[in-house]
Amino acid sequence: MTRRGAPFLSFSRSAALTRAATAVLRTTAPGGRSRWERTNYAGRTVDLYAGPGAALAAAVGAGRGRPGAALAVAAAGLCGAYDDVAGARDPRRGFRAHLGALRDGEVTSGAVKLFGISAAALAAGAVLRERPLDRVLAGVVIAGAAHFVNLVDVRPGRAAGVVLVLGAPGLLRRGEAGELTAAALGAAAAVLPGDLGERAMIGDTGAHALGAALGAAVAVGSGRAGLALHAAGLVAAAVCGDGVSRLARAEVRLSHSCE
Repeated sequence: MTRRGAPFLSFSRSAALTRAATAVLRTTAPGGRSRWERTNYAGRTVDLYAGPGAALAAAVGAGRGRPGAALAVAAAGLCGAYDDVAGARDPRRGFRAHLGALRDGEVTSGAVKLFGISAAALAAGAVLRERPLDRVLAGVVIAGAAHFVNLVDVRPGRAAGVVLVLGAPGLLRRGEAGELTAAALGAAAAVLPGDLGERAMIGDTGAHALGAALGAAVAVGSGRAGLALHAAGLVAAAVCGDGVSRLARAEVRLSHSCE
């Protein structure tokens, strides 16, 4: 039986945990504050504490009902965190660049992220669904959603905003799918003000984790036709992703040069 008010409770818990975890990280700054600071598109210094805070909250929210979903969200966040640290000075973006480097014998942080998130998503799909085809489709949806949200993260607040917009209809779902969606939206809502205000950014850590949480909600709450439709759309977005990413980043550079 569906618990009344469960999505609201999941949203509230996730938002509160995101804010609390972010505050703790901002106070302690493990490894030194310089590790947590970046320069954004406008040349302003922002911090990365909100990303792990959102990833933790989304993973905890997912784990309340579906440990398999929590695995995917946590792995996406960890892979994103590795890229935030190890790939901070790497200008290469997009699947083609990282796969090209891999072909030349170089394992980039982007390649680690790509294969790590994909493997975790497929493992989660195998746990969340019963039939072989559904398991594969679920894995594609989770990995695709994680990469899609990161793809749009080229301006302040864009990734969190996309999560809120795309996830809003999912709040109408009953059961675990609605609660999973609410956990992702609660974390996104908590980080959005600081992100829009250019005081913080969620980085790859937060973007991938929030995307994986949305994908897990779809994987849990959709039939095979829904899974196939979402998977096809996300694969198409990935195929076009390199071009979209280059255009978006060119837009950022142009805007910065005109300021």
